[in-house]
Amino acid sequence: MTMFSFRHLGVRLGVAAIMATQISVARCEDAAVMIDNFTFEPAQLTIKAGSTVTWKNRDDIPHALVSVGHFKSKVLDTDDSYAFSFTQAGSYSYFCSLHPHMTGTIKVE
Repeated sequence: MTMFSFRHLGVRLGVAAIMATQISVARCEDAAVMIDNFTFEPAQLTIKAGSTVTWKNRDDIPHALVSVGHFKSKVLDTDDSYAFSFTQAGSYSYFCSLHPHMTGTIKVE
């Protein structure tokens, strides 16, 4: 092979490596959960690992989120929000510590 052919082969291999890297990168998507009328909407949510979920309190009363061993928010007054980034796959059950009948689940793939 000539010098030109090696250079051409190197460029092709470099382009192939870049394309393979771009294909294997999974995009993370942010999601929102609304707190309204003593419910989480949606109550069950499926996201990709690395995504961030933001809860926003639209109720007239405060709420606080707890997922035992994973996250705990401060008390959220009306229009306050709390965000958490999920880096590990799994199922994360959570509830409102002020109103324990309020429950939700985040499934991380």
